[in-house]
Amino acid sequence: MAQGDLSADERARVAPYVTDPDGPVFALLNLPEAVKGALFARYSRSPDSVRRILLEEFLPDGHGEAVPVPEVGSDRARQFFQRVLAEYGDDSVAQLGGAHVAIEGVSNVLTKVIEWGRLASYLEQSTRYVPYTDQVDGRWKYVRPPGIAARPALLARYESVLDDAFATYARLFESVLDHLVAQSGDDGDAAVRRALRARALDAVRGLLPAATTANLGVYASGQAWESLIIRLRAHPLAEARIVGDQVLAALRQVIPDFLTRVDRPDRGERMGAYRLATDDRAAALWEEIGGTGAPASGTADVRLLAHDADGERRVLAHALWPASGWALDDVRARVDVMSDDAVRAALARWAHGRADRRERPGRALEATQYLFEVTCDYGAYRDLQRHRILTLEAQPLGADLGFEPSPDVAAAGLADEFACVQRRSADLWREVRDEVPDEAPYAVTMAHRLRFALRMNAREAMHLIELRSQPQGHTAYRRVARDMLRAIRDDAGHPGIAGLMGFADMSGDGDRLAQERRSEARRAADTVDS
Repeated sequence: MAQGDLSADERARVAPYVTDPDGPVFALLNLPEAVKGALFARYSRSPDSVRRILLEEFLPDGHGEAVPVPEVGSDRARQFFQRVLAEYGDDSVAQLGGAHVAIEGVSNVLTKVIEWGRLASYLEQSTRYVPYTDQVDGRWKYVRPPGIAARPALLARYESVLDDAFATYARLFESVLDHLVAQSGDDGDAAVRRALRARALDAVRGLLPAATTANLGVYASGQAWESLIIRLRAHPLAEARIVGDQVLAALRQVIPDFLTRVDRPDRGERMGAYRLATDDRAAALWEEIGGTGAPASGTADVRLLAHDADGERRVLAHALWPASGWALDDVRARVDVMSDDAVRAALARWAHGRADRRERPGRALEATQYLFEVTCDYGAYRDLQRHRILTLEAQPLGADLGFEPSPDVAAAGLADEFACVQRRSADLWREVRDEVPDEAPYAVTMAHRLRFALRMNAREAMHLIELRSQPQGHTAYRRVARDMLRAIRDDAGHPGIAGLMGFADMSGDGDRLAQERRSEARRAADTVDS
């Protein structure tokens, strides 16, 4: 997984700023916090390593001298952390220090494992802006996991199917882009070209295997890193365990005092083993309780499974309670005698005046919850899974629920080639599942469907629905967001809460061009100002 893209001179220049100038996992050193954040932000739009970006965009003059990090008080601080963590067991002190770590060349299977934790910040390479049309040293950009790699016949079959998927992706990307350009009558407008290019990447994303590599930047506190490393080192995937050890090695060079318990047999290793054992026990219980019948075929849908019938009244009561000076049950009793129309009118008055979707009413919206079961393609799941202020549980990625077709690929007359890749991927998934079950997800594509459950309060629903329904978003997750809003309004019978989500876009087709024109205008304004 090493990048291997730097010359000896470049490695020497970048060495003062990273814990490892060669390997795929490294922490950032001797850099201002703003620079660290900017470097990781570039992951979304660049195929390059952070080290390459650092060299070309932040160290263009060739200077590689690191600014010494002050050591004043470091010994005393180390003694304090060790005493509090070891003797007092106060985990909260580990929230007071953090680190930036780059994790590069890992699979899109592993990125979701890494991003499972709530208390961290993640930025990963985007398939919506970075095309996977180029090979590196004659190889397409995907992971060959250890279990598959150890079986020559299976590896040969695996590489054949994934190579074909990537080659088809590269070919169909150009064909779909040409089709979109012809349909649009493009006159060379830069914003139009960017919008069509992004739309073409969206259209063919479903051809990429889950094994496709990505670069990921993570910033987390010591406590969050501890939890992540314990989880990775106990994970069934060998790739996760390998990266867990690499992350631990990198962080011990920058925040060692926060990680003293991670690999202790009586702490971190025991905690990881317990988590893994609970998964094993759940699987064994299901075999006893549910049997071994095949799952029903799935469709891309959203189902509201549970909600509070009095959810709108709960929200209004919690909105009024702080100012009332009354006990909460007395406020709720007063709200309960109001008519439905009066409750909804009061909610609208409470939340009045939002200027954009980032202005959201207070925590009173957290007084009611919704449970959704969603079946959609893995590509859309990758975006929705990143919403961490909710409870998400997912079933394993596989091929049993079928795949999501691409309308733009079909419009270009290429649906059969798209479907052929999906069938070959599904066949490979079954073969890998029989030999290396844990590594079977690497074989399927991002178009294959996954079933997962989301439990969230109304405030998080507002954030997710308004963000993911925006016209420039991918059609797959836009559909999920729109269906969620309809379910809250119609199935839950909460039109008052749904009405607060005024920045949701319910139009059927996205409008990335408008977004690109806004970006073009900002770039032009910046040029004038400079």
